[in-house]
Amino acid sequence: MKPAPFEYHAPETAAEAATLLGELGDGAKVLAGGQSLVPMLALRLAVFEHLVDIGRVAELQGIERRDDALWIGAGTTQARIEASDEVASAVPLLTKVTPFIGHFQIRNRGTVGGSIAHADPAAEYPAVALALDATMHVTSSKGGRTIAARDFFDGLWTTTMEADDLLVGASFPIWSGRRGFAVEEFARRHGDFAIAGATIGVELDDADRIGRCAIGLIGLGSTPERAEAAEAELVGRPIADMEPDDVGRLAMAGLRSVPDDLHGSAEFRTRVGAAMVARAWRTASTEAGRG
Repeated sequence: MKPAPFEYHAPETAAEAATLLGELGDGAKVLAGGQSLVPMLALRLAVFEHLVDIGRVAELQGIERRDDALWIGAGTTQARIEASDEVASAVPLLTKVTPFIGHFQIRNRGTVGGSIAHADPAAEYPAVALALDATMHVTSSKGGRTIAARDFFDGLWTTTMEADDLLVGASFPIWSGRRGFAVEEFARRHGDFAIAGATIGVELDDADRIGRCAIGLIGLGSTPERAEAAEAELVGRPIADMEPDDVGRLAMAGLRSVPDDLHGSAEFRTRVGAAMVARAWRTASTEAGRG
């Protein structure tokens, strides 16, 4: 199939793009890498009168350390993140999770901002952003503002951004000290969306107690999920006392909207999710223990 007719716009600055979105209203949609939007348009699962292509906006691309966070421009490709030594050093979880995103052809075009703004609960970057308390930088014709990740994801494929908002970048806090990160996913085939997955971060203090942990869940809700109750239960406890299987069960305990569809029942996804958390926890905690 082919998409419904639309008018194409190619602004050269973020300000120009934001002005267009303000003028065009709900009939406009931002086009970044197009790896999610274009197939939806082709199948006519989505129809827009205007597409605003931000692929030529240079100021939306780049990776830069800013104080205690790593800023990544919304137009930065997933392939660039995967290959970046700076990302691997500052936010290793992003480096570890990126190879799970589709195939390399998709990552060559797909962008970090496109993935986060698309807000698919089965996608990897939204789960990482939520788990690591990332901050989204948004601009519009009315000016710029920031949105914490916990306040950003609103529902299935929806965010709290307004129709005239443009995501310009995201800042990911940089963890220090004895830290470990890991990702585990279960999918029918490599490159498919995960039936269930987990992104884990663990930071230990000098006494081998859990000083901080982050548990982001993939494909286990109608929005990206974070196992906050499990995190609160784990912080302050000796890492040696925490069995990975127990951590997996803790992470699943508070979930309320696990999908039940042709890819797997809610019960199946919950069991798989617990296993993915347990595997990722084992890897992350071992890495943190090595310092």
